[in-house]
Amino acid sequence: MIPMTIAMLVVFFAIMVGVGMYTRKHAADVNGFVLGGRGVGPWLTAFAFGTSYFSAVIFVGYAGQFGWQFGLASTWAGLGNAFIGSLLAWNILGRRTRVMTQHIDAKTMPDFFGKRFNSVPLKVTASIIVFVFLIPYTASLYNGLSSLFGLVFDIPYWVVIAIMAVLTGIYVIVGGYMATAINDFIQGIIMLIGITAVILAVLNQNGGLLEATQKLSAIPAEGWTGGAYTSFLGPDPLFLLFVVMLTSLGTWGLPQMVGKFYAIKSENDIHKGTVISTVFAIIVAGGCYFLGGFGRLYADKIKFSPEGKPLFDTIVPSMLSTLAPIIIAIVIVLVLSASMSTLSSLVLTSSSTFTLDVIKPASKKEMTEKKQVFVMRIFIVFFILVSAVIAVVKDANPGVTFIAQMMGVSWGGLAGAFLAPYLYGLYWKGVSKAATVVCFAWGTGLAIFQFVVSMMKIDVAAWGPFFGLMFKTSLHSGVFAMVGGLIIVPIVSAFTKKDKEKTEEIFACFEKQYTATVKQSERLQEK
Repeated sequence: MIPMTIAMLVVFFAIMVGVGMYTRKHAADVNGFVLGGRGVGPWLTAFAFGTSYFSAVIFVGYAGQFGWQFGLASTWAGLGNAFIGSLLAWNILGRRTRVMTQHIDAKTMPDFFGKRFNSVPLKVTASIIVFVFLIPYTASLYNGLSSLFGLVFDIPYWVVIAIMAVLTGIYVIVGGYMATAINDFIQGIIMLIGITAVILAVLNQNGGLLEATQKLSAIPAEGWTGGAYTSFLGPDPLFLLFVVMLTSLGTWGLPQMVGKFYAIKSENDIHKGTVISTVFAIIVAGGCYFLGGFGRLYADKIKFSPEGKPLFDTIVPSMLSTLAPIIIAIVIVLVLSASMSTLSSLVLTSSSTFTLDVIKPASKKEMTEKKQVFVMRIFIVFFILVSAVIAVVKDANPGVTFIAQMMGVSWGGLAGAFLAPYLYGLYWKGVSKAATVVCFAWGTGLAIFQFVVSMMKIDVAAWGPFFGLMFKTSLHSGVFAMVGGLIIVPIVSAFTKKDKEKTEEIFACFEKQYTATVKQSERLQEK
């Protein structure tokens, strides 16, 4: 098994680095390095969106955790990711993002906020939020790699992290966005094949879908004599709703996800990309959570904490440990693909944002295109190094709980701060800069308070049922941050000043008219 796995990994890594070398000509200037020259087609963009969305955190962590808690009902999380996080996101954000960001020449989400609301401080603030909250999220991508590699290799965890970090860094630094897009496409194909193979293998091992479901339905839960983990909404529908909302709607406010729409080539490509991205999400996300739903069939193999709670990161690896060697080898490449694709997207987003939105405005001398790209490459190294160090420290010191807690609140903090002002800013002229500032404070404030509550183990339930629900977990507070932002922004905007002249100029991009021949018009109607 080891020689076969090594051979697959060597081929995989060689392709990833080779793509970076092949695409280096596209990374000569800022537009090419950050956005691929805004000429990326629907297949590459859709796969880049999907692979950035679904990392090893979902396959190993969330699939195991929510599959254990909800059973087969956890599949709703995957379907929510597909139809809310992908289909609706592309339909609602895709076209308007592409048109407006090209019109105002915005290359990052903080740059969008700065130009949309005519405020450099707002751009810098947004960039700092990205910097603070993306680093722990980036570090979380290494979660689960240790237990999976432990199925085959007897090597230290830090070696696995170092290999993944170095190889990802090479192709991102050399090829920029185009390298990540092409590699995301390749990694996405691996993920599609891998998740399909694993689901079929696990079901076959348990006697097929019918018998596996019957076994699962016989497992009791609190308040249930049986059938809890095969029921339509599972044993805890309210918590399931929060999971679906944060993991699905949350993508609308994440800079590394929305940034994919900046780079897509044309409006027609957005329609194609919507279909491709949705199908990809149904298979990968739906498949991951569906697989995790059978985790309780392996209760005798997973590891538990001294308090008797299951260690969620061990559930999926335990399910895979008894499968055929070829399946395990495929899974290892699958998880590496998922992790490296998301890691490359995050570090490229972080480095470009920090360089273009903080370093460049603060620089006393004008930065040339070549120098900006050089600085971005330096920060890619920095972000990868920091995230790898955090992951190693967390693994070596399980008692250092603040890292795990910070990882948990990072998604909610970003989505809570950015989702509402970004969404409203695309569609509504009445959004004010003050409302955006308030939403930034609201989203990050809730995330920081959740971090404090989790670290100090504060019993917020004693403050009343509302606060008990709101800060029960980082998932709960993240959903409240997003929904609260959607309410706060229009209310504050109604009572605060807007720059109407600048706003009219920006929204003029949607009123542009183009002349077309009859033949061109017929082709457009056919499409």
